[in-house]
Amino acid sequence: MTPETENAFAAIRREYGAESLRRVEMMLQPGAGSARHPLQRGAKWILPGLSETPWHDPHGHPELAPVVEAFEAAHPAIKEEVTAAWAGRRELFSDYEHYLTRQQDWQALHLYRAGTLVEESAATVPTAYGVLDAFAVRTGKICPLLECHFSTLLPGAVISPHCDLWNFSINLHLAVDIPDGCSIAVAGEKRTWEEGKCLLFDYSFEHEARNEGDRPRTCLLVDLWHPGTSIPERRALTVLITEIRRLMGD
Repeated sequence: MTPETENAFAAIRREYGAESLRRVEMMLQPGAGSARHPLQRGAKWILPGLSETPWHDPHGHPELAPVVEAFEAAHPAIKEEVTAAWAGRRELFSDYEHYLTRQQDWQALHLYRAGTLVEESAATVPTAYGVLDAFAVRTGKICPLLECHFSTLLPGAVISPHCDLWNFSINLHLAVDIPDGCSIAVAGEKRTWEEGKCLLFDYSFEHEARNEGDRPRTCLLVDLWHPGTSIPERRALTVLITEIRRLMGD
């Protein structure tokens, strides 16, 4: 760790106690990468002690349930707004740049990125923007290291099996517009989206998605803190990953 990271960790320990960052420290120990589920082998960091559950009940975590309920209740308006944006403001969507790949048949309209809300999206998709701000950003449930975006897979698009970088955030999908022939698999378990409902999964497990339908599939993806993480851990992880990215020039 850099001196800046060590100083930040020390300040967090003073505030929350000497053992408050024990799991983060364990994650950073040499050899820690071997202590994981086999289907998390492609993830870079695994915070120990979190549930080894690929799929989660979207309504099963008291911390996250208000976010899920708010997005599901707002689905009709969200679908109307993003459909209008896709039809009339296509230039607002861009090729999605995952850390592993960039795909032209995977289009994204961002609401939150680089640790802040994308203000330009407020005028285009105001309902989703407002729900995100009120229920995820202001409440500190969004993981500021990642993002929120409308994810549109064009017909024939395939997202190949992969693991994301870590397990201390969790991925929420609001099914906005779902044609027949679309599916997602996490840790080998295949599911489909139900329009207007949310899915919640740990994307440190290997996962893939495809659109075998005849029109675009759109979901709203929100990167939230894993409910098994503590406030001091979240603070430390934010400092740690931000510093790593700075050093890597990302």
